[in-house]
Amino acid sequence: MPNFEVIYQGELRCNAEHLQSGSVILTDAPKDNHGKGESFSPTDLLATALGTCMITVMGIEANGLNLDISGSKLSITKTMGTLPRRVVSVEVILDIPDRNFTESEKNKLINIGLNCPVAKSLHPDVQQNIQFNFIKM
Repeated sequence: MPNFEVIYQGELRCNAEHLQSGSVILTDAPKDNHGKGESFSPTDLLATALGTCMITVMGIEANGLNLDISGSKLSITKTMGTLPRRVVSVEVILDIPDRNFTESEKNKLINIGLNCPVAKSLHPDVQQNIQFNFIKM
């Protein structure tokens, strides 16, 4: 049984449905690749998947350690290359509220984030530039 259904709407737009929840994501080709850029592009979703996967597994780890990382903020920058057109790098800056975490707790969160499933699924040629900032509250 499939997990997702994608319908091409025309004009370089897709409607992707998460079948279990009914949640829908629209994608558009970016303006620099013949599109309207009115929604996430497929490569935007790839970069966003990296950041959201990292913070999600960090949240799972934080829950197990009885830590609160709610309010964490991620800034994600994707860089495209040519010949072939592809994502060459993704920069993720994570600002995590530091609620008096120990160095050991911080290191556990960093390690789990760096080893999230999306990070491990990306081709090694895709440079992952990750910065963790623990912000004192």
